[in-house]
Formats: sequence, C-alpha cells, structure tokens
Amino acid sequence: MKLINFIRFFLIKKITIPALLKEFGGVFEEAGYKAYLVGGAVRDIFLGKKASDWDVATNATPQDVMKLFKFVVPTGIEHGTVTVHYKKHEIEVTTFRTESGYSDGRHPDSVNYAATIEEDLSRRDFTMNAIAVDLKNGRIVDPYGGKRDIQKKLIRTVGVPRERFLEDGLRPIRAIRFSSQLEFKIEDKTYREISTEPVLKKISGISLERFRDELLKLLKAPKPSLGIKQMEETGILNIFIPEFTACRNCIQSDDRGYHIFDVFDHNIYACDGAPAAKPLVRLAALFHDIGKPAARTENTTPEGLKVFHFFNHEAESEKLARKIMIRLKFSNADTDHVCHLVKHHMFYYTPDWTDAAVRRFLVKVGSENIPDLIDLRLADMYGKYNQPVRLHDSAACDNLIEFQERIKAIEAKNQALSLKDLAVNGKDLIGIGIPAGKQLGTILNQLFEAVLEDPAMNDKEKLLEIAKKSIRD
Repeated sequence: MKLINFIRFFLIKKITIPALLKEFGGVFEEAGYKAYLVGGAVRDIFLGKKASDWDVATNATPQDVMKLFKFVVPTGIEHGTVTVHYKKHEIEVTTFRTESGYSDGRHPDSVNYAATIEEDLSRRDFTMNAIAVDLKNGRIVDPYGGKRDIQKKLIRTVGVPRERFLEDGLRPIRAIRFSSQLEFKIEDKTYREISTEPVLKKISGISLERFRDELLKLLKAPKPSLGIKQMEETGILNIFIPEFTACRNCIQSDDRGYHIFDVFDHNIYACDGAPAAKPLVRLAALFHDIGKPAARTENTTPEGLKVFHFFNHEAESEKLARKIMIRLKFSNADTDHVCHLVKHHMFYYTPDWTDAAVRRFLVKVGSENIPDLIDLRLADMYGKYNQPVRLHDSAACDNLIEFQERIKAIEAKNQALSLKDLAVNGKDLIGIGIPAGKQLGTILNQLFEAVLEDPAMNDKEKLLEIAKKSIRD
C-alpha cells in the first residue's frame, strides 16, 4: 500500500487551483505573462494542508504588476517583490530572478531577472520549497525532486548544501525548524554540513532578531525538543544561547528518584509539554530550570542517601532567562511575562491552604497570570518523565485541579485583590488626618492585608476605624 501511495503521489502532474487564485492568475495570462504558485503553499498542498499564504512568481516586472492591479504595495521592490491586495487577500508577487554573491550572509549582492520559472527555482533553499504550480492549468514544475522528498519526508538543499548555507546563514536554522515543524528528516549530507566550521561561522553572523524569530516558529512545532536537540548537536545553540551548555549532564536523579533526565533534557521536554498555542509559556518552560546548574548542591542523608538540592534555582533561572531574552531582543512585555512565570513556577499548592493564602498568592502572581502559570506547572510535570500529564495521574495534578476551582470560586465573589479594590483610598485617609506620604502608604497596605485575611473587613467604616487606631497607636 505504501508503494502504491508513493507511485500515485509521484505521478501527480497537476493540482486543482483554488478559484480565486486561478482568477488572480488569469489577470497575468490576459496580459501575456506567466504566473506560478510557489513556496510553502505548494509544499502544504502536497502535505494535505490548507495553504494560508500565497506567494506567486511571474515573468512580469514589479512595474508591470503595479499596472495590472489597483492596490499594490512595493514591499521589496529592490528584490523584485510587491504585495498585491486582491479581494481581501494579500498575495506576494516576485519576478523570476537569479541571485549571486551573499557577502553579508543574507542579502544577495546582485539580483537579476530570470527568463523561466526553472531558473527562479534554482535559487531556492530546499527541494520541498522549489516546486511551482502554473496558475493557468495547475501543471507542476518540479526540477529538483521536491515532490519525491516531500513524500519521503526529507529535507534536502537545492544543489550543494555548503553553497546554499554559505549564501544565507539562516538556512541551516530553517532546515532544523522545518524538520521539527513537519517532522521531516534532514538528509544526512545536508545535516552534516551544518556543523562544519565555515557554516557555523556564517550562522554566527546572522542578526539576533532573525534567530529569535526562527526560535519562536520552532516553539510552535509539535515537539520543539527535536529541533532544540539538533541545534545542540550542530553547535547552533551554543552560538545564541550558550547558557544551556551547563544544563547538559547536570544530573538531577538522586536516590529519591524525583527525576530521570538531566537539566537540559528536562527543560526541552517541559517545553514540549506546554501548549503549542502559547509560545511564551513554551519559552518559560524552556528556561524554567536553566539556573539549576548554578544552584546545585549535593549531600548525603544520615541514612546514606545521596541527595541533590537546587535551592532558589527559580531566581537564578529568572536572571538567566532575562539575560537571554534581552540578548535576543524580545520585547520588554514578553521578557517580563516569561520571567515572571519562571520566577513563580515553583509554587506548590496543597489542600490545607486557607482562602487567605490563596488570595495572597493571587495578589503576588497576578490573577491574569494564573492560566499560564498552571500550564507551566503541568509542563514541568510532563518534563520529569517526558510523558503527558493526565487528570488524576498524581496528587500534584489533583491539587492543581482543586487549586483552579478554589481560584474560580474566590474570583466569582469579587473579593479585593488589589489596593484599588479597597473600600477606602488615599483621599479617605487624608480626610481623617493621615498626611500624604510614607505613613499613608503603609497604612493602606495594612488595611489591604486585613481585607486579604478577612474579605468582610472591606467596609469603609471598618477600615477607617482601623486606620484611626493606627494613628493613635
């Protein structure tokens, strides 16, 4: 059956073009130009996925395209690319081109328009991305065996791997990201070339922002750990996040049996266990224990058990996570959110917590962060054994379920969880003779503590009476 499916796949010569895209291609045809669907959309069609972004290659120049359509944005006109707004779609259109010289490791030194789609496909990175479909009739143009490689789930460069990688240092990282996203194997010769000295040198020259963007795309893969391991094996990870080096072979498994993986593998498996739709939670999972090597201590109990401790590792992990995210130029908001999750990931709720303790926890971490923090705790559990966490799998999991229910119950009562929720404010305290300044702030915090302990105290008269007593004392 596999052989039959392979032959059927290989023999496909045409595909059905979506009606709107066929109509779009008809505009080129009527003007005497050729137009082809190219890039990821074609790959996705062969993978049976819905193509969301359409890229078109044509022998029309950007100036020609701007004459054919009413709404055109010159997004990359120096490289022959414009974006056409067509019936609520944004379609990137690029003139057939060849490229030469990549002295900056990213942009071609010269771009020349090409005569045919085959010439255009020759400049592309991987065979799976070097397939075109004629918008006129759905005919497939596949000069480098991309269809075959997609069927074989193989990532292979167009031409010599080293030449392709030395043109653009991001391509090896893209190969690894595609490998994780699509669960494809990188062809052996292509993979070996990534870790060679010339290619690693070229990779080290790419901008930190480009690496960051590829990392975020990788975090959306079914299992980011696959790509992160490949980045470790090839040396890429050490270029951009060298802090992970200390995590490899930092052993956690002691005589208590709490962990089976070293810190490196635990972190990347925890990353797998976080929701794919939440890249920042996955990033927090990736970094949540990165400070453990610096915090690791070892001792032997009176019973002779060897025990490893990682006291306060969450603080060290937060510090390293912030350093890494600043280096990779993440936004301040994303950096603060990820670091906040890392800082507080070690909470451990037990049923004996009082309602006041739950309210204090909500104040400390922010109720808006609770869903992400719960997801991070579940990811941490996943990372211990590289297995999904199922409901009622353990006491810790049951406790988290109960914790969420208690939080919902407290939030439903609209109890005071911030100073602004108090029944009194600074103006009220000034009205009873408390001067503005440090003392007023101290008293407001005391009143807030009283309300956290007993929500019934959030009454203006009661709180003012407590404040007056504070003055007298």
